[in-house]
Amino acid sequence: MSLTYKDSGVDKEAGYKQVKLIKNLVKQTFDQNVVSDLGGFGGMYRLDSLDYENPILVSGTDGVGTKLELAFKADQHDTIGIDCVAMCANDILCQGAKPLFFLDYIATGKLIPEKMASVVAGVVEGCKQAGLSLIGGETAEMPGIYQEDHYDLAGFAVGIVDQKDVLTPDKVQIGDKLIGLKSSGLHSNGFSLVRKIIFELKDFQLDQYFPELGQTLGAELLTPTKIYTKEVMLLLAKYEIHALSHITGGGVIENLPRSLNEGQAVYWDLADYEIPPIFKLLSEWGNVKLSEMFNTFNMGVGMVIFVAENEAEAVLRELEAQDIEHSLMGEVISGNGEVDLRNLQV
Repeated sequence: MSLTYKDSGVDKEAGYKQVKLIKNLVKQTFDQNVVSDLGGFGGMYRLDSLDYENPILVSGTDGVGTKLELAFKADQHDTIGIDCVAMCANDILCQGAKPLFFLDYIATGKLIPEKMASVVAGVVEGCKQAGLSLIGGETAEMPGIYQEDHYDLAGFAVGIVDQKDVLTPDKVQIGDKLIGLKSSGLHSNGFSLVRKIIFELKDFQLDQYFPELGQTLGAELLTPTKIYTKEVMLLLAKYEIHALSHITGGGVIENLPRSLNEGQAVYWDLADYEIPPIFKLLSEWGNVKLSEMFNTFNMGVGMVIFVAENEAEAVLRELEAQDIEHSLMGEVISGNGEVDLRNLQV
């Protein structure tokens, strides 16, 4: 008997079917600078039509982490791709970069074309929200490495910024105000702790409804990560923004100091800040101290803007006029990289 590749667990025909299913979806993200079509050996993107004096390309890569386990349990695969795009796009925004193009990578134990097309549909939606062209990707069927019903997902984003406009900690000054842009929930961080709390400690089901959340637990946890391209590009074009901080793994405590100079710290006055219900519930269910919560999760703020003190009021008015949910957090002070959480109710 003659063996085939399919006998080893890799179905090339399923791969061809997936490409057919996603081809028209992917083309919806193309702009006038995309040169190559889907299916070549490399994605090509034209830069000569972009108006920059000293252009710098900014790249970022990330995955979705163990939030994927929630997608597997719920058998919901059409939004997790948004998370993947968001984690990459929000990172490159922090250097002041305008997003240009994106590539994805999916590895799975068994390639089910319809499921993988659903994942890519989420990537396409994320690219639309971020202003990215999806110019390439890879789907790898890897039996023996992944379980048949599991997959992993990673992404790669590239943006562009003029050298004079690059955001670095050097621009941050003592007295700069911190303005937080609201998150859509947990985003894609801390899910190893989330899973331990809800499945091991509490034995909850994803279809359980919680009045505090106004929806099922699964709907809350699988809410896609918010993409901040629209808000950030608007503010960068009009105001003196000194830095941006994407609040991802490590939460507020780890990420805010990444935007600071030596000899600087920040405070966040929580006296009038309402922590979103999901974070309160996780803290209660898992007996997790609030200090640990702020060291793990975004706590309702997904992107923090460091703005010159004299422009803070104008930025706040702009955000209000554009109906962008936000909060005035605190400011940059003297210190050694600390994040001072003032009026934190322990």
